[in-house]
Amino acid sequence: MRARLLVIALFLVGLLAVGLGVPLALADARSAQQELFTDRLTDTIFFASIAQRPITEASPTGLAGELARYEEVYGVAVTVLGRAGQLIASSRDVPPELDDDGQERVRLALANRRSEPYPLLMPWDPRPVVLAEPVLVDGEVHGAAVTVSPTDELRADELRVWSTVAAAALLALALGVVVALPVVRWILRPVRRLDEGTGRVAAAVLAGGAAAPVSDGSGPPELRRLSASFDRMADTVTQTLAAQRAFVADASHQLRNPLTALRLRLSNLDGHVDAAAAEDHLAALEEAERLSAVLDGLLALARAERATGSGTVDVDAAVDDRLEAWRPLAEHMGLRLIREGARGLKASATDGGIETMLDAVLDNAVKFTPAGGSITVAARPWPDRVEISVRDTGPGMAPEELERATDRFWRAPDQSNVEGSGLGLAIAARTAELAAGALRLELPTGGGLRVVVWLPVPAPPTPEHLS
Repeated sequence: MRARLLVIALFLVGLLAVGLGVPLALADARSAQQELFTDRLTDTIFFASIAQRPITEASPTGLAGELARYEEVYGVAVTVLGRAGQLIASSRDVPPELDDDGQERVRLALANRRSEPYPLLMPWDPRPVVLAEPVLVDGEVHGAAVTVSPTDELRADELRVWSTVAAAALLALALGVVVALPVVRWILRPVRRLDEGTGRVAAAVLAGGAAAPVSDGSGPPELRRLSASFDRMADTVTQTLAAQRAFVADASHQLRNPLTALRLRLSNLDGHVDAAAAEDHLAALEEAERLSAVLDGLLALARAERATGSGTVDVDAAVDDRLEAWRPLAEHMGLRLIREGARGLKASATDGGIETMLDAVLDNAVKFTPAGGSITVAARPWPDRVEISVRDTGPGMAPEELERATDRFWRAPDQSNVEGSGLGLAIAARTAELAAGALRLELPTGGGLRVVVWLPVPAPPTPEHLS
């Protein structure tokens, strides 16, 4: 936008320079040409008057000397022609040749017509100024006096004027840039802060922290009001999202007590329920267990969203810890847990973030992998990130379901009867996002599902930390 505003400003300055400079240069050229025309017309009329006697007496000797002295002083060729166009006297031995316009002016002079002003001559037009005035004796035309004036000096002066105007226009453009650049920066400073602050505000809002203000009180009043409105909106969104998260966490926590009491009461009814209601009693217990799992998932999601402040995490320690924790259940289910990939990796993540993601992904892998299958956890380094992947040998899912699998409470249509709240992958994806990473689902060759988590590599220590 800054470039566009500068172009607009320079376009306006250019229009102003052209609008003022071109008429000025044209006016100066017309004035100089008019002055030349007036001087040469006066001299031509003078030569027409002194040529009367030599033409009538047929003695042009003295006239030729006068014409030669004039050309020697002023550099203007002068020729006197008779009534039939024959040469009477000239300032040169060979009179200058006339172009069509000059010959037309001579014909008009012999027809007792006065010389008309020349149209504006441009600096690149090399034509001389030809003026012809009739020689009158007792009101009758007896010949014509012709002056041929070179325009080299006139065109040189015009070129200097045009060059000065062009230099002034370039100087105006340069001054326009010098003046417009700080003005454009002042105008766009709020816009730039909005552009830079949007990402920071979005990250702060998603992390549940306070959004850094964008407005600094600079810029035009309209943009200052826009920045202030943006800050108020960011504060409102932050507070609303924080209140929503607090409500989810508080509601989930508060519901655990009555839910626990309900499960106890339902358990105490075991053996005291009529045979006809035994099936309903069992269904109520199952729904209570499912509700408890949903509340546990909501609490885990709330804790993940409250996690802030990424730090350097030992990937090996986190992966090995969760593999050892899940190994007994996997062996009980007839599954093999395999650890592959590089070791000695470090990643930037929230405290306990890798463990949270692995718990959520491994829980899904254990549930959906049939007995005899395997679950492979691998770590792989990249130049700017660390990749942690979990692959199972389960049924996988349809390609069109991959994008929705990380939505909250989403469950595949053919897996609605499997225990779970539909929050596991959502928790893992949110945890990766809070660490400036990402989570992606893939369908590898050979079947199953591969969950890939990318985490950024810790930034190298600054010189201050090294000292």
